[in-house]
Amino acid sequence: MPNTDVGGGAGGPVDDASPHPSPLDSAREDGALEAAETDSDDASAIGIRQLLAPVAPHLAVACVLRAVSAVIGLFPFLAVAWVAEALLEDPIDRDGAWRAVWLGVGALGVSVLTLLLALSITHLADIGFQHGLRVRMARHVGRVPLGWFNDRTSGGLTKSLQDDVSNMHHLVGHAAVDFVAAAVTPIATVIILLVIDWRLALFTLVPVVLGLFLYGRQMANYGDQMKAYQDSLGRVNSAVIEFLSGISVVKTFGRTEEAHGRYTEETEGFADLFYSWVRDLLRLANITELALSPLFAVIWILSGSIAFVAAGAIEPVDALPFLVLGAGITSPINALGFAANDMQTAVRSANNVGELLGTPTLSAAAEFQDPVDATVGYEGVSFSYDGTSMVLQDVDLTLVPGTVTAVVGPSGSGKSTIARLLPRFWDPVEGSVSIGGVDLRDLDPDELYRRVGFVFQEVQLLRASVADNIALGRPDAGRDEIERAAVAARIHDRLLELPDGYDTVVGDDTSFSGGEAQRISIARMILADTPILVLDEATAFADPEAEADIQDALSELAVGRTVLVIAHRLGTIVDADQILVVDGGRIVDRGGHDDLLTTSDLYRRLWDAYGGAGGPALATGSTDSREVQA
Repeated sequence: MPNTDVGGGAGGPVDDASPHPSPLDSAREDGALEAAETDSDDASAIGIRQLLAPVAPHLAVACVLRAVSAVIGLFPFLAVAWVAEALLEDPIDRDGAWRAVWLGVGALGVSVLTLLLALSITHLADIGFQHGLRVRMARHVGRVPLGWFNDRTSGGLTKSLQDDVSNMHHLVGHAAVDFVAAAVTPIATVIILLVIDWRLALFTLVPVVLGLFLYGRQMANYGDQMKAYQDSLGRVNSAVIEFLSGISVVKTFGRTEEAHGRYTEETEGFADLFYSWVRDLLRLANITELALSPLFAVIWILSGSIAFVAAGAIEPVDALPFLVLGAGITSPINALGFAANDMQTAVRSANNVGELLGTPTLSAAAEFQDPVDATVGYEGVSFSYDGTSMVLQDVDLTLVPGTVTAVVGPSGSGKSTIARLLPRFWDPVEGSVSIGGVDLRDLDPDELYRRVGFVFQEVQLLRASVADNIALGRPDAGRDEIERAAVAARIHDRLLELPDGYDTVVGDDTSFSGGEAQRISIARMILADTPILVLDEATAFADPEAEADIQDALSELAVGRTVLVIAHRLGTIVDADQILVVDGGRIVDRGGHDDLLTTSDLYRRLWDAYGGAGGPALATGSTDSREVQA
């Protein structure tokens, strides 16, 4: 996952997408990046045309230059024919031959120069385009709901930000100019040949028409075949993962042959599918390549020229332009064929990028407001993940500073959803969540994460030093402040045992158990010192001894703050100032522990299922009730 700090993070999403100057950033000099960002809030995928809009002017100029290069590039071939005509005259036209030579040399120079200039423009534009697109994507990701990251891995986001953007190089650097060359070269060639002799010109086009027809046949079912290929490969991967992950179980029960048989069946099916596809594809591909090859074009035109000359339809010297120009008429089309895979990869990557940029972002007010205090209010809050079925309905609650509010209920009742609306993992469909009287949508996101901290069961530690992980919400904190936070979180002694102490790099030099990682995230929250705290299953991965330490640390953290606790172990919240009982997305009961045991059938059943009193309890915010219950 990206640096959103969902495991304990004050400070909210880490946005390292600030633009950095690029010396080759021509695509942004005319405001292209700013123009591109205006459509990033659409709730649907961004199309390829919109993605390429920032570099469209540069591509237009490059295409014009490439068209000029393609047309002028025909003159060296014509010069060969003109030289031959001059040498075949009686007497030899030496001056005409030299004029043709110098014309060919000059045309070749201009053609190469304009080609290089066109490619330079597209490649320089591509550098600016990729940088600008990555900045735009990073900024957009920084504005999407935090809950969006729950269903996405860091690998998938890395692929979009790095690989998919890099794969789009072909679209900017080559595709447009290649298509122009593939269109202009045959058209210009045909126009020149039509002027000489329209009949032989039409005869010359036969290999082009045949090659394009065969190429269309070749690609007719490519999409369906590729989908079948990907589906089959996915089944093979699933069979491999299933076999490897369950090998200990299947061996224990003597079912190895059955598990291995499914893997063998899927791999054989994949091999048969791939062989059948490649066999048919290669047959047509070879015929297509032959039809579009320069050698076939020369043989075809030579045979036609001989027939036309023999019939007296044209003079022998008039056949020379057809031979020299016809040989190159299919080359640009062949180039498109060779780049087909790059083009398909680029289009797929562009679609992935467009889908990411089309992800709806959290709404933001035109002018932000400042909360008056740390009072939290839920007013008529309803929420749906899919836009159809409501997970929460008409939730009303108030969290007062200096108190602990606990939310309990059966699995799937909506407890965690209530908690995650406060740090704006999502926005409610109806109603509002407010801090100090200010709707979260009217609050500056940076200010929100300075006021709201959260400790969830999914702890996210960065690949950085332990000290940097603790100081994530306050990067300017001194070492003594960091250590005091670690002491309060009951993790200081463990950190001193590391190879480099607080400078030990997480993931490289050490790893932590679930309980240890949770205490580091609590130290992070203690240092961040946010006035509002959300706790959701903070002791989920801890053993009993670690759980007691975590509850001690949480009790230290909760003092004087506005605390919302999602309780899965009811023994930890018996001293909460108010307990909300949630069922079916609604608050059905509320009150203190003792009152609810007598007035709420659902709470009493949950308490009985928990096993009654037992396990450490989270202290309330009042200073006289901070003792941890055994």
